[in-house]
Formats: sequence, structure tokens, C-alpha cells
Amino acid sequence: GKAGMVQDWLSRLKVSAGKPFPYGVSESASGGANFAVFAAENVPAMTLVIYPQTHRMGSAATARRERGQGDALGEDEEQDGGGNEKSESKRAELELDCVVNRTGCVWHVCVSPYLEHFEYMWRVGGDDAKQWGRGSELALDPYAYVLRSPVGARAFNQHNAHEFRPRAVIPRRKFLQFDWKGVPRPRIPLREVVVYEMHVRGFTMSSASGVRAPGTFLGVIEKIPYLKDLGINVVELLPVFEFNEAEWASNRNPVTGRRLAQYWGYSTAHYFSPMNRYALEAGDLTAADEFRIMVRELHRAGIECWIDVVYNHTAEFGAPGSGLPPGFYGMKALAASVYYMRTSSGAFRDYTGCGNTVNANHSAVAELIHASVRYWALEMGVDGFRFDLAAALTRGMDGEPLKHPQIVQRLAQDPALRDIKLIAEAWDCAGLYLVGAFPHYGVWGEWNGKFRDSARAFIRGAPGAKRDFAKRICGSEDIYGAGGRKPWQSINFVTAHDGFSLMDLVSYNHKHNEANGENNRDGESHNESWNCGVEGATHDVGVLSLRQRQVRNFFVALLLSAGTPMMLMADEVGSTRCGNNNAWCQDTEMNYFPWNLLAGGEKVADPRESNNPREAQAASALHRFVRNMIRFRRRHAMFKPDCFITGRDITWHGQKPKQPDWSTEYNLLAFTMTDHELGQDVYVAFNAGANSINLELPPRQGKTWYRIVDTNRVPPQDFVDFKTVPLQSTYTIAPWSTLVLKALPSEAEIYAGVGLMRSYSVTAQLARRDSMRGFASHDEDLAAIAKRPDAAAVHRPALLHESESHVDLAVRFEMPRSISRSFSRWDLSAA
Repeated sequence: GKAGMVQDWLSRLKVSAGKPFPYGVSESASGGANFAVFAAENVPAMTLVIYPQTHRMGSAATARRERGQGDALGEDEEQDGGGNEKSESKRAELELDCVVNRTGCVWHVCVSPYLEHFEYMWRVGGDDAKQWGRGSELALDPYAYVLRSPVGARAFNQHNAHEFRPRAVIPRRKFLQFDWKGVPRPRIPLREVVVYEMHVRGFTMSSASGVRAPGTFLGVIEKIPYLKDLGINVVELLPVFEFNEAEWASNRNPVTGRRLAQYWGYSTAHYFSPMNRYALEAGDLTAADEFRIMVRELHRAGIECWIDVVYNHTAEFGAPGSGLPPGFYGMKALAASVYYMRTSSGAFRDYTGCGNTVNANHSAVAELIHASVRYWALEMGVDGFRFDLAAALTRGMDGEPLKHPQIVQRLAQDPALRDIKLIAEAWDCAGLYLVGAFPHYGVWGEWNGKFRDSARAFIRGAPGAKRDFAKRICGSEDIYGAGGRKPWQSINFVTAHDGFSLMDLVSYNHKHNEANGENNRDGESHNESWNCGVEGATHDVGVLSLRQRQVRNFFVALLLSAGTPMMLMADEVGSTRCGNNNAWCQDTEMNYFPWNLLAGGEKVADPRESNNPREAQAASALHRFVRNMIRFRRRHAMFKPDCFITGRDITWHGQKPKQPDWSTEYNLLAFTMTDHELGQDVYVAFNAGANSINLELPPRQGKTWYRIVDTNRVPPQDFVDFKTVPLQSTYTIAPWSTLVLKALPSEAEIYAGVGLMRSYSVTAQLARRDSMRGFASHDEDLAAIAKRPDAAAVHRPALLHESESHVDLAVRFEMPRSISRSFSRWDLSAA
């Protein structure tokens, strides 16, 4: 029976020399499988170990039962290495000839027939490969596309650190072929981007999410309508490469006793394979297939997919006895001194805080990273990459920064990656801070940590913060101007996965990380946060109201500053982590999107249906505000400039027009932004202090100022869709609040903002052509321009003028009366 089948595949194997390229496993011309792997020059021997296909693994325990293995994979592999007869009967061990099967430092062999779905590992010869731990000489193929490891959201963190020993899988034939169904990449210009940083598991894992596949790539698809309605057009996923979430499972939450996890995923085990616990692997689908399905459906909705990648270190950690969890997945065994930076004594250089630093500028390692990025971009459909601790990627083998780091230059100058966004977190954990000085080659953007710090200091009222904050509003020319970059290469953010959520930023003066089990020693202690008078949870209505204003103030600062804005998942509904500013290990509701505050993922819930009506009402109001602010930004090109904002486009004010007071430490900052091409004026004022201030508004001939945003107003008056009563020449701005006004012709009947855009999107049904240069007006679906009593009937919009960037439309009423509006092409493409 089964033993006969095993013996049958073993007896049919035919082995030949093979070729050194491509790396990994590929189908040979003869129909067999070619295996090729790089190893250090001093590796004396290499054996290819092939295992028969095992069933899908819902958990580590299931996997062991299916394989007939012991309690720990490491123990079984050690027994196998010692000649366990039962295990040997289930696998083939092909010892390679160092003359026939080795070209330079590449070992290779061709095996026929092509054994789809069989598993394989490389057994590295020599004592060096065995020094890292039990079974460490068994190495994963660094270039494998598919790994066998526990699968599914329910298997997340259900094994222990020692059990996690993934194997490479021989993929099905034509694995790289995928049906994209003709869906193109969105190719959104960076200046038009609004980024949403998101955790795949956390986005849908809450029991209130209502999705059929919570915690998975496919679960994200079910929430695309929510993302599209919010208005973001890029999701930036926290790490999705395979990682061992149980590497710290021996640690416990001291409050609940629950085991902790490597939840964020910044501990890469492999550079090509997607995280199996984020997949269902239903039918013949692999995690890679499900990831591509998710990307395709995001693209169909006009949303790009960026991923956070960790090429600076791996989950192999450092030397034995370092106190770090076990981790050996192949790179140590194959070529430890090539893949990692090491001292002359063999110690691992640690510039990442994780026990090792990848030697990214060694030619073989740069080739691996480059191939990985190409694979995710060209085969998996990824549109952009955020490189974690990217400053570490600029270091040479001796740890010193390089002027022209090979890997950074290779990625920037790869013709096939020309349309792919490359974003650097331009610092590392050893003090190398390259914000504004990262070697960009005209391509790389950066996380602008100085925007975060400046915005936090200003909005909380830190004395004397306004001059620096003004520079951030204008695109941070002091940081990026000298390097020849554009303002949109600055990725602006106030919060990210690492640190407080936005609501916690205005609710806590101090971090509260006790649940992480490190006695609150972990996490950043200097957060530029302010609790608005009470530390943490409170029922004080005044404090809660102030916090809501401050959150809105931050969103206005983020979305109306030059640069590319990035927001953190669930900040738009005021999510809290209860003061934990380093929630990397919390696989709990603390990190999950609070869908209990929403209904169906697309509409904000009726507060009456929530367990906490006040909290749901606040979430609903904040969600509406953020949604409208995103649309306001997208429809006003003045906030998305191609050049840094200068005196031609901005006029600074104080309490009186054109009289800013830069000498006072009180944080009142007001300005008017002007779009000369469209003749638009927007007035913005931040009052980051405790005083009410009477502002004199700058006059605009033939126009009247109308209020759009006043964060002190009770929702929905905090953001108005249509113009209301015209303002007088003065306006009193309340303490800790932000004001946004727009100058409109007095005779205009409909406010040219969110309401009008909705109207045209219904009326004209304008759609983007493939050429990205023109738009077509469909004959059907023409309706009233707005649901107003005086808008009796309307004719088809007439095209007055078009350029590469804008389209001018006019609409004539029966009255008769007509109005006109200029739209950016991206506005229309999103209609």
C-alpha cells in the first residue's frame, strides 16, 4: 500500500548534473526539477533531501501526526540525521558530487520526474553548519516560492518555537502563471497617494468583522468596500513574508497569563514565501495564490498594495547562548559569514536590535534581496515597498555606511522596477539616522520621522514649535530640497504601528506596556504625547471632547501638508491600545480593528446598536470627518504640489492678515494657500493653545469665505459638505482647534467640495481611459446634479477645456443657470 507507493517514487528517480541557474527549483528542459543553491566556498558537501508530499497543516500538532514524527521536529530531524530507519524509508537523500554538481559556489542537481508538491531541504556538510542548534544543518532553499508550515488563522501561535521547522515545496508546474483577469495596476502618482498602514490579521480578526475568512488575505477582500469608501488608495501591509509568530511563545502576558506572539511579523524566516497563517489554502490554492487574489481585487478597486519588508535582519537571530529564541532556517548553515555581518572573531554585528544584521551589500546577498523584490513586484503584483530599518541596508561588511550601497542602487536603477514605489525607514537601531540623507538616486522616498515629531510637538502646544511645523506643512524642503527630491517623496505620518495609536497619543502622557511582560521597560519613553488632563480612560466629557478635537487637528495637519500622508489602521475610528506603545506581541483585540463600532464594514453603525453608544457615536463622527478630509485633499491640488511650497503659493498670517508672529512661543499658525491655475484660495488656522483668538480674515475680492472645517464644532458641523452662511471679516477660533475656510464666489449655488464631487460622479459617470489622458462621458445614468429643490433639471456636463492634469466641466440648469468646475484627472478617475 502506502509503503509501496513510497518505494515506487524513490525507485523512479533519475539524477543528473543540473545547472547553477536559476537559483531555487525550476522545471528543466527534460521535464525534471533543477535545484540550485549558493553556499559558502568552504562547505565541503551538500545533500538534497526530498520528502513525499504531506497534507495541509492546520496546526503543528496535526503536522506531526500526519508526518508520523515525534514531539519536536528538531528531535526528529536529529534522529533522521543519525539514520532513523523509518524516516529514511520516506525520503530520498541525494549526495552531490563536488565536481559534477558544483559550479563555483553554487551546488546544483536535476531530478526527474518533476515531483509537484514534494518537499525538500538542503543538508549542508561540515561542522560549521551544525553549530547553531539541533538540526541546523538542514537548510531551507532561500529562493523557494512555497513553504510547508502551519496554515490558517486558527493555527497562528499554536506551536512552540522549537517546533517551527518549515520545509521548501516543489511548486506546481507553471506556478508563476496567474490569472489577473485583465485587471491593471492602478499606477497612482505618489503625489496623489493616501497610505493606510494595515496588519493583515488584525484588520479582520475581530469577531465583529463579519468576514468569512478572518485574519487572512482573502478576508481583506471582503473589506475593500470599506477602504474604498474611506478614500484611501494604498494599503501598506505589515510584514507578510513567512515568519515564526511563536518564537517568543514562552513569554506570557503577566496580566492575563496568555502567551505572547511575534504579532507584527518583523522577524523574517524567508524572503519569497507569503505567511501561511494568513492563508486558507483552500483546494489547490497556495498562500501565494491567495495573496495575488487579494492584490488583484485591491487593484480592481483602484487601490495599490504596498508591503513592509524586513531585509535588514532575519529570524535566525545570533549566536547560541545569546538569550534569543532559537532560529535557524538556512542562511546560517549555507553561508553565515556571507549572509550576515560578522566581526573578525565571528560575532554577529547587531545594528537592528534583533541579534544579527543582513550583509545586504555582499554581491550574493544583494542578488537575493533584488530577486525577492522583483518577485513580489513582478509576479505577486506589489506596487510599493517600505524597507524596515533601511539605514542598515547602507552599511558595508564592516558596518560602516557606504556612499553608494549596492542594494539601494540596484533597486533604484532596475528598469523593471521603475514604476514601483521604494520607501525607506531611513534609520536603524545603532544610531544611523539618514532622514533627508538616504542615498535615493532620485527614486527613493522616506518615512519622515521629523514630520511626526514636529506635528506632535505643535499640536500638543509645545512652546516655540510653530516655525518647524510650518516647514513640515510646506513639504520639508529643509530636509529634502538639497537632494533634488520632490515633496511627495516625504511620507508624512503622525502615528504608525510602532508607538501610540492616535487616540492614545491624546490620552496618555506615559506608555503603559505592562502586558508585554518586560515591566514597562520596552517601547519609546519620549512620545510628544498629551493626555488632555487625565491619564487614560475617563468619563469626563470635557476631556473626551478635547481629545476628539485634538485627533481631528492631527488629521487636518497630516492631510493638508505637502508630502504623501500615511495613516494608521483604525485611527479613523479612534481605536485605542490602552496606552501600549509597543504592541508587537499582542495578538488580541488590542491590535484588531474594532469592527464592533461599525456595521457591515461599509457604513458606520447606528449608535443605538452598540454596547457603548457614546463610543460608537464618537467613532461614527470621527470616521465621517476623516473620510471628508481625505476627499478634500484629493480635490485640491494645492495640497499635493510637485514643488516645495514657497511664498508664491502660501501667505502666512497671525491674528491679522499677512502679519505672522514668529517670535512668540504660542502656537497660533495661520496661512492661505492659493492655486493660481484654478483661482482657488483656502485659509487654514491652527490654534494649538488654551486661548480663544479673534482672527481677522484676509479679504478676497469678489469672493466670500465659507467655513469647511472647525474642529471645535459639534459633529456634523465640524466638516460641512455645502456652503453655509457666509462668514464676516472676523472669526473666533476656539482653544485647541483648527479652522479651514474656502473662498467662493458669492453667487455660487453649490459648494465646490465633497457635495459637488458626489453630484458629478453621479451625473457624468466619468471614467478613466487606459491611456490615463482622457475621459469619456457615458450616455446613461444622468441624473440631477444635487438633491436640492432649486436644481430642477440639468443637462449633460459640457467639456470646456482639458489639459494633462485637469478637466474643466460646465453644467447648465433649466433655470437657466450654469456652474462650472475644474477637476483633477485623478478626481475623475476615482469618481
